[in-house]
Amino acid sequence: MGHPDLRSKIRDIPDFPRPGIVFKDIMPLLADAESLEAAVDDLAEWARPLDVDYVVGAEARGFILGSALAYKLGSGFVCARKPGKLPYLTVGAKYALEYGFDALEMHVDALPKGARVLVHDDLLATGGTAKAKIELVEQLGAEVVGLAFVVELTFLGGRDKLYPYRVHSLISYDS
Repeated sequence: MGHPDLRSKIRDIPDFPRPGIVFKDIMPLLADAESLEAAVDDLAEWARPLDVDYVVGAEARGFILGSALAYKLGSGFVCARKPGKLPYLTVGAKYALEYGFDALEMHVDALPKGARVLVHDDLLATGGTAKAKIELVEQLGAEVVGLAFVVELTFLGGRDKLYPYRVHSLISYDS
Protein backbone atom coordinates (compact mmCIF):
# COMPACT_ATOMS: atom_id res chain seq x y z
CA MET A 1 0.00 0.00 0.00
CA GLY A 2 1.25 3.51 -0.82
CA HIS A 3 2.02 6.38 1.50
CA PRO A 4 -1.18 8.12 2.69
CA ASP A 5 -1.90 11.68 1.55
CA LEU A 6 -1.39 13.46 4.89
CA ARG A 7 -2.56 16.82 3.50
CA SER A 8 -5.99 15.32 2.80
CA LYS A 9 -6.30 14.53 6.52
CA ILE A 10 -5.90 18.17 7.62
CA ARG A 11 -9.23 19.94 8.12
CA ASP A 12 -9.61 23.72 7.74
CA ILE A 13 -11.70 25.42 10.43
CA PRO A 14 -12.44 29.01 9.33
CA ASP A 15 -12.59 31.81 11.91
CA PHE A 16 -11.13 29.76 14.78
CA PRO A 17 -10.03 30.76 17.38
CA ARG A 18 -11.02 34.22 16.11
CA PRO A 19 -12.30 35.76 12.84
CA GLY A 20 -9.78 35.75 10.01
CA ILE A 21 -7.81 32.72 11.28
CA VAL A 22 -8.08 29.43 9.37
CA PHE A 23 -7.21 26.75 11.93
CA LYS A 24 -5.44 23.66 10.58
CA ASP A 25 -7.01 20.75 12.48
CA ILE A 26 -4.80 17.63 12.62
CA MET A 27 -7.37 15.53 14.53
CA PRO A 28 -8.55 13.71 11.37
CA LEU A 29 -4.91 12.78 10.66
CA LEU A 30 -4.48 11.45 14.21
CA ALA A 31 -7.72 9.46 13.96
CA ASP A 32 -6.56 7.64 10.82
CA ALA A 33 -4.19 4.85 11.89
CA GLU A 34 -2.30 4.74 8.58
CA SER A 35 -1.80 8.52 8.50
CA LEU A 36 -0.76 8.65 12.16
CA GLU A 37 1.84 5.95 11.57
CA ALA A 38 3.11 7.65 8.41
CA ALA A 39 3.43 11.04 10.13
CA VAL A 40 5.39 9.60 13.06
CA ASP A 41 7.57 7.50 10.74
CA ASP A 42 8.30 10.46 8.43
CA LEU A 43 9.24 12.75 11.33
CA ALA A 44 11.42 10.03 12.87
CA GLU A 45 13.18 9.36 9.56
CA TRP A 46 14.16 13.03 9.36
CA ALA A 47 15.19 13.24 13.04
CA ARG A 48 17.06 9.93 13.42
CA PRO A 49 20.42 11.26 12.08
CA LEU A 50 20.26 14.09 14.67
CA ASP A 51 20.98 11.61 17.50
CA VAL A 52 18.19 12.95 19.71
CA ASP A 53 18.24 12.34 23.48
CA TYR A 54 14.88 14.04 24.17
CA VAL A 55 11.84 15.32 22.30
CA VAL A 56 10.18 18.42 23.76
CA GLY A 57 6.51 19.00 22.93
CA ALA A 58 4.05 21.64 24.11
CA GLU A 59 0.50 21.01 25.18
CA ALA A 60 -1.71 19.74 23.95
CA ARG A 61 -1.26 18.51 20.38
CA GLY A 62 2.53 18.52 20.72
CA PHE A 63 2.18 15.84 23.40
CA ILE A 64 0.42 13.42 21.05
CA LEU A 65 2.92 13.06 18.21
CA GLY A 66 5.86 14.21 20.35
CA SER A 67 5.62 11.24 22.68
CA ALA A 68 5.10 8.84 19.77
CA LEU A 69 8.10 10.37 18.02
CA ALA A 70 10.24 10.04 21.17
CA TYR A 71 9.24 6.37 21.43
CA LYS A 72 10.13 5.78 17.76
CA LEU A 73 13.53 7.50 18.24
CA GLY A 74 14.29 5.67 21.49
CA SER A 75 14.53 8.98 23.33
CA GLY A 76 12.82 10.57 26.30
CA PHE A 77 9.85 12.94 26.09
CA VAL A 78 9.61 16.24 28.00
CA CYS A 79 6.46 18.33 28.37
CA ALA A 80 6.34 22.09 27.99
CA ARG A 81 3.15 23.26 29.70
CA LYS A 82 1.12 26.37 30.37
CA PRO A 83 2.09 28.23 33.57
CA GLY A 84 0.92 26.64 36.80
CA LYS A 85 0.35 23.15 35.33
CA LEU A 86 3.61 21.50 36.42
CA PRO A 87 3.96 20.38 40.05
CA TYR A 88 7.69 21.00 40.54
CA LEU A 89 10.05 23.99 40.18
CA THR A 90 9.99 25.41 36.66
CA VAL A 91 11.71 27.67 34.15
CA GLY A 92 9.49 29.77 31.88
CA ALA A 93 9.38 31.57 28.55
CA LYS A 94 6.78 34.01 27.18
CA TYR A 95 5.90 34.29 23.51
CA ALA A 96 3.59 36.01 21.04
CA LEU A 97 0.99 34.07 19.10
CA GLU A 98 -0.53 35.16 15.81
CA TYR A 99 -3.61 36.05 17.92
CA GLY A 100 -2.26 36.99 21.38
CA PHE A 101 0.37 36.13 24.00
CA ASP A 102 1.11 33.04 26.09
CA ALA A 103 3.84 31.34 28.11
CA LEU A 104 5.32 27.86 28.60
CA GLU A 105 7.16 26.20 31.47
CA MET A 106 9.28 23.10 31.98
CA HIS A 107 10.59 21.48 35.13
CA VAL A 108 14.04 22.79 36.13
CA ASP A 109 15.41 19.22 35.99
CA ALA A 110 13.64 18.13 32.78
CA LEU A 111 16.80 18.05 30.65
CA PRO A 112 20.41 17.36 31.59
CA LYS A 113 23.07 19.83 30.45
CA GLY A 114 24.37 18.95 27.00
CA ALA A 115 21.34 16.81 26.05
CA ARG A 116 20.47 16.77 22.34
CA VAL A 117 16.86 17.93 21.95
CA LEU A 118 14.34 17.80 19.12
CA VAL A 119 11.60 20.41 19.51
CA HIS A 120 8.27 19.19 18.14
CA ASP A 121 4.85 20.68 17.57
CA ASP A 122 1.92 20.00 15.30
CA LEU A 123 2.10 23.43 13.63
CA LEU A 124 4.68 26.08 12.76
CA ALA A 125 2.99 29.45 12.25
CA THR A 126 4.76 32.61 13.46
CA GLY A 127 7.43 30.65 15.32
CA GLY A 128 6.57 32.06 18.76
CA THR A 129 5.83 28.76 20.48
CA ALA A 130 8.88 27.10 18.93
CA LYS A 131 11.13 30.01 20.02
CA ALA A 132 9.77 29.69 23.57
CA LYS A 133 10.59 25.96 23.61
CA ILE A 134 14.10 26.70 22.30
CA GLU A 135 14.52 29.25 25.11
CA LEU A 136 13.38 26.71 27.72
CA VAL A 137 15.75 24.02 26.40
CA GLU A 138 18.69 26.41 26.34
CA GLN A 139 17.91 27.79 29.83
CA LEU A 140 18.52 24.23 31.06
CA GLY A 141 21.85 23.95 29.21
CA ALA A 142 20.65 21.49 26.59
CA GLU A 143 21.16 21.80 22.82
CA VAL A 144 18.37 22.11 20.24
CA VAL A 145 19.45 19.93 17.30
CA GLY A 146 16.29 20.37 15.22
CA LEU A 147 12.63 21.33 15.08
CA ALA A 148 10.01 19.04 13.53
CA PHE A 149 6.43 19.97 12.65
CA VAL A 150 3.51 18.27 10.94
CA VAL A 151 2.15 21.48 9.35
CA GLU A 152 3.92 24.72 8.40
CA LEU A 153 2.16 27.94 7.42
CA THR A 154 5.02 29.31 5.32
CA PHE A 155 3.26 32.64 4.65
CA LEU A 156 3.62 33.58 8.34
CA GLY A 157 7.44 33.39 8.24
CA GLY A 158 7.97 31.28 11.33
CA ARG A 159 10.87 29.33 9.80
CA ASP A 160 12.83 32.56 9.29
CA LYS A 161 12.53 33.34 13.01
CA LEU A 162 14.03 29.94 13.85
CA TYR A 163 17.28 30.46 11.92
CA PRO A 164 19.91 28.96 12.28
CA TYR A 165 18.17 25.85 13.66
CA ARG A 166 17.29 22.90 11.40
CA VAL A 167 13.55 22.96 10.66
CA HIS A 168 11.45 20.25 9.03
CA SER A 169 7.74 20.08 8.26
CA LEU A 170 5.70 17.37 6.58
CA ILE A 171 3.05 19.62 5.04
CA SER A 172 3.40 23.27 3.96
CA TYR A 173 0.70 25.81 3.18
CA ASP A 174 1.67 28.92 1.21
CA SER A 175 -1.57 30.82 1.94
